[in-house]
Amino acid sequence: MKIIALPLLFTLILSASDISVSNSLTLDEAINILKNENLEIKAAQLDIKAAKADADAATGNNWGKLDLIQDVARSNDAGNVFGFKLTSREANFGDFGFSEFSIPTTPAQGAALLVTEPKDLNYPDDRNFFQTKLKYEVPLFTGFMLRGYENIMNSMTKMKTLEKEKIVNEKIYQIKKSFYDMALLQDSTKNLRTILNNIRTLETMTQNMIDVGYAKKIDLLEVQAKRGNVERLINQMRFNQKLLYHYISFLLNHKVTQITVPTHNAPMPLYTNEDILASNLDVQRASTGLAITKEMVGVSEASNYPMVGAFAELSTADDSFLGDANDHKAYTIGARLTWNLFNGGIDSAKIEKSKIENLKTQTQVQLAREGISLQVNKIKTEIQTLDMEIKSLKNELLLANAIYENYEGRYREKLSSMSDVIIKQSEQIQKILQLQMAHNKRNERIFALEKLANGENR
Repeated sequence: MKIIALPLLFTLILSASDISVSNSLTLDEAINILKNENLEIKAAQLDIKAAKADADAATGNNWGKLDLIQDVARSNDAGNVFGFKLTSREANFGDFGFSEFSIPTTPAQGAALLVTEPKDLNYPDDRNFFQTKLKYEVPLFTGFMLRGYENIMNSMTKMKTLEKEKIVNEKIYQIKKSFYDMALLQDSTKNLRTILNNIRTLETMTQNMIDVGYAKKIDLLEVQAKRGNVERLINQMRFNQKLLYHYISFLLNHKVTQITVPTHNAPMPLYTNEDILASNLDVQRASTGLAITKEMVGVSEASNYPMVGAFAELSTADDSFLGDANDHKAYTIGARLTWNLFNGGIDSAKIEKSKIENLKTQTQVQLAREGISLQVNKIKTEIQTLDMEIKSLKNELLLANAIYENYEGRYREKLSSMSDVIIKQSEQIQKILQLQMAHNKRNERIFALEKLANGENR
């Protein structure tokens, strides 16, 4: 029965929330809760929002940027002070040393004047400087680079959406399998309890036969040992059910104590191979990756084009904050073209690498399609094999039941030993468990096929 236990349950039992789902939960209700409450799905949804924010940022680059720049300074550096005055439109002739200027009357006085250092210009007083500036820059043409980045970010958002759908698919697969595993455990427990009742009846019958001298003590010990073995299996299944409830609680992020198990086997989906390839998430992700690499080729080729941008500035400056702002205002408008003509072949190498990545991704898309086709064919073949196995095991179980009843009757008539009866009963239990496991494997393979077909989101 170790096959029935889910190994992952032991690491997950502490993860469910304290909120309890009190009513018996159906599979459809569990799937709805799963989509809204599962923590991995919530994390994937946040990844989508982050990708959308990146896409919005890429789109925003087309609108340029507007900056407010406020400079505050104080200096007695000659160049700075003169520049401050000139920027605030307050420079005068005195700043050039005209206060020390006198008209020369002789050539000698003229020569002396030329080498005179104006103190007002070289040693100005300290001056404050406040400049308020609005600056707007906008790209006019980027060689289609910005459009390429915008398309890439939109594709990345789609990629994150597909990744979220893949997680949803995986979790739905796990919750479905858990519900059908629970059905298997309950059905197997029910069959084993029926067998346990039969063993108890056989134990009573054996004791009565011992009392009248028609059986031996060893026969009773064999029956009691078999009863202990069946009780052990029932206890294993009971504990496995508890673990399974912990796992379902983890998946739903709610404490679940009771579920309504499916009463029928999972139906075979009617998807064709082409249907599955058209909706498979791995194929869609590979195709989205191909679109991204195609855009990357365009982004790389943008280096072959000139870059054109425009800018505009509006400013005012004074030795006090916004002093005489209207009188000291200034503007600048302009445009700039940048065109790289040579950089040692680096851009060409980058373009070539982008094209190679695109070709590689084309191969990966084809590989993804071939891989999914292989998985689909493998799963369908496994389901057909399990259908044949289930049909055979049903017949074998009917035969095992009949043989056990026959040997039980023969034991009453002293025509067979208790060991023979116990052996036939063990074969009966084995066939019951084999049949249940075959049903479980078939359901699991059907859920795997639905997962490949993106069944819940088609």
